[in-house]
Amino acid sequence: MIIEVSQLVKRYTDLIAIDHMDLQIKEGEIFGLLGPNGAGKTTLTNTLLGLTSASQGTIKIFGKELRKNNKEIKRQVGLVPQDIAVYDNLSALENVRLFGRLYGLTGEELNKGVADALEFTGLVHLQNKRPAQFSGGMKRRLNIACAIVHKPRLIIMDEPTVGIDPQSRNYILESVKKLNGMNCTIIYISHYMEEVETICTQIAIVDKGRIIAKGTKEELSGLIIDDNVISVDIESPSYSIIEKLKALPQVKDAVADGQTVRIVSNEMKLNDILELFLEEGLAITRVSANTPTLEDVFLTITGRALREETN
Repeated sequence: MIIEVSQLVKRYTDLIAIDHMDLQIKEGEIFGLLGPNGAGKTTLTNTLLGLTSASQGTIKIFGKELRKNNKEIKRQVGLVPQDIAVYDNLSALENVRLFGRLYGLTGEELNKGVADALEFTGLVHLQNKRPAQFSGGMKRRLNIACAIVHKPRLIIMDEPTVGIDPQSRNYILESVKKLNGMNCTIIYISHYMEEVETICTQIAIVDKGRIIAKGTKEELSGLIIDDNVISVDIESPSYSIIEKLKALPQVKDAVADGQTVRIVSNEMKLNDILELFLEEGLAITRVSANTPTLEDVFLTITGRALREETN
């Protein structure tokens, strides 16, 4: 195990941000971390990075206790933060060199680390330009270059594709796979379910400071394999229908996503469900039944959609 978390607790006065959490991550994984805002993901990340201290419990990284080996462990960990964390008054090359030196690199090791990081992220031709001249996708790549300059064994990526175009997103997702192929273990935090489904080998769902489900996407989907997932498209968005759907005994949960209402049901009593839409005066344009997806699993076990608190 590259990470072993045992009975971890983090309290902020009356708030328990992490509630007796156990977590193990094997070396070589791309480990997806899913959870709504306030679930405890950021607190967990900051605790793993040694930026905040745990109230109780233990954390081992690379087989060593974090509390006793903080500096040594940090030198082998890279962070790609959600917010762009580069200096606009420095060139791309100078930014990566600065982060390399912060990680303790010097001399030829520093030069090689900087060159490799810029080449890996496709920024060699822009190395003398400042980030203010970059697109959002290029800034995200520079964020990654700064995180991998010291060739870390473990990389934590927190929403690395927020606010970028599809081409840049695909480039970054392919980069994650390549880094994993270069013996990097990656913790990947995202609100984009399709990204996690595509690249992650293991996935954990976090809610209210706890790991409430963990496994491959196939194992997680198996948690609700006996349920039906119904998608109802309507002419205009409606959120008033959700509470009425949830009141039906056969409906386990429901969520509105624009003009589509998705329903997880343990019985296929479609007539009862559609009657509610008619009573609400909602014009239905399409109805479909689907096999459960990872997002349906998330909805069922947390009672809310992954992105509903981020809109």
